[in-house]
Amino acid sequence: MKKLRNLLLSVFLGLNALAQAQPAQRTFLPPTMGWSSWNTFALNISDKIIEGQADAMVSQGLKEAGYQYINIDDGFWDGRAKNGQLIINRKRFPNGMRAVADYIHKLGLKAGIYSDAGDNACGSNAGTQAYGLGIGLAGYEEQDIKTYLQDWDYDFIKVDYCGGMHMGLDEREQYTKISNAIRKTEQQTGKRLVFNICRWAYPGTWVSDIADSWRTTGDIWDGWPSVRDIVKENLYLQAYTGGGHYNDMDMLEMGRSMNENEERTHMAYWCIASSPLLIGCDMARLRPSSLALLKNKDLIAMNQDALGIGAPVVQREGDVYVVAKDMEQLHGSKRAVVVMNLTDAEQTIRVDLARLELSGKIQVHDCFTGRNLVVKPAKKGTQQVFDVTVPAHGSQAYIMTGTRIAKTHYEAEESWLHNYQEIKNAQTANYSQSTEASGGAYVYNVGGNARNYMEWRNVWADHDGNYIMTVRYASNENRSADITVNGVTMNNVAMPKGTSWDKDFRTVDVPVTLKRGYNTILIGQDYGFAPNIDCMDLHE
Repeated sequence: MKKLRNLLLSVFLGLNALAQAQPAQRTFLPPTMGWSSWNTFALNISDKIIEGQADAMVSQGLKEAGYQYINIDDGFWDGRAKNGQLIINRKRFPNGMRAVADYIHKLGLKAGIYSDAGDNACGSNAGTQAYGLGIGLAGYEEQDIKTYLQDWDYDFIKVDYCGGMHMGLDEREQYTKISNAIRKTEQQTGKRLVFNICRWAYPGTWVSDIADSWRTTGDIWDGWPSVRDIVKENLYLQAYTGGGHYNDMDMLEMGRSMNENEERTHMAYWCIASSPLLIGCDMARLRPSSLALLKNKDLIAMNQDALGIGAPVVQREGDVYVVAKDMEQLHGSKRAVVVMNLTDAEQTIRVDLARLELSGKIQVHDCFTGRNLVVKPAKKGTQQVFDVTVPAHGSQAYIMTGTRIAKTHYEAEESWLHNYQEIKNAQTANYSQSTEASGGAYVYNVGGNARNYMEWRNVWADHDGNYIMTVRYASNENRSADITVNGVTMNNVAMPKGTSWDKDFRTVDVPVTLKRGYNTILIGQDYGFAPNIDCMDLHE
């Protein structure tokens, strides 16, 4: 693991250099809250439509609730002039785009704009809307970013990838060019700008260095199946949200065809997972229940919490999931909890409160009803539980406060995979589902080189000392792994074969030394692949 240790040192030094190179005004921002034009209006936008939605954000009380951004998506161009300047569709925007931004700003809101990493915008990709051909950022990165974010005074930019795909660009290289142009504009204007990448899949761990948020899936559409599938795709991506950088699960389909239970799941999961909250409907026509949900103070507090972290799965029974995260303080007494029922029938789940890392007298606040209740301490020798009944497609959301206890169980799917990405056909560590895995999934293809490792960054210990780390794994051949704890490596930990890669899970005990507080544990291998990793437990 010498290579791995040297790699980690170089990564640390590189991140330090990056941090020093960033403009001082690039402050931590919570997930973006606002509205986007595409899902309701598509290409059929105008200055009157955009300004009308800005008015509605204010009149409906959404601005007061925390929503800020009015984002204009595809549909405002009329091509590019011979000198390279963008041409605006004057029928739709007769006074130009700066006038619309000024109108939004006068309302105390922020303005967002759209482009593509390549040559063509997505609405024009098929050639049916010719005005969007050739208007992408490729070859015009600095010029167009200056136009959008300085000359026109927009605060947010979403950058799609239809033209990038059309040109066969390298997404990391091209999006980095765009990010550099945005940072340059920040330095010139002193204004904190927001950069959103729309690549329709998790691009790779490199994205955290260059963007504020990034899409993790294909486009959302109006309907429960779309929301359900996006939830499932994001359950095991929570390690990649943090530090002011967020998984973007796409727009909120509130106020359209879904019922109230489905909308609760939609809103609650987007909030606890720290996804940007971008309303996708006509805000002037929101039904009261949808509007109330969008303005729910408790859910918004989960989303805008200063920690800005994701919410891993802590318990699962079939397609009922319990996800949780800290609020206000890492390893503090306050936890956000959402219980989601993705099945087609009502379900009751007995939540193990130890999995929520809480004990003693626990205060429970219901985010939907506003009611408060208390879970009494468990009797000695008994499990402290909380029974939750959840309707089909629905969720329950809580803020719980109690005595914090040390986490002892860590799923592999909540770990951070150094080389993880969902785009290129590369043999890197990845997640896979299994009914026999403790949390419903495991990590495979760990190792093969020094960079392809998995990492738990938040392993808590109440005190300094020696512990036993029990690793649960599956392998159909004899394999080993190198395990690094706070920079100290144990090479070639043997993990004998079982009878299956995804069903016959076995365990191996590894002695480790931990410090009080948070510890970092890596599993990897420079030379060959480790077995498939399901989870690990810590005990003294």
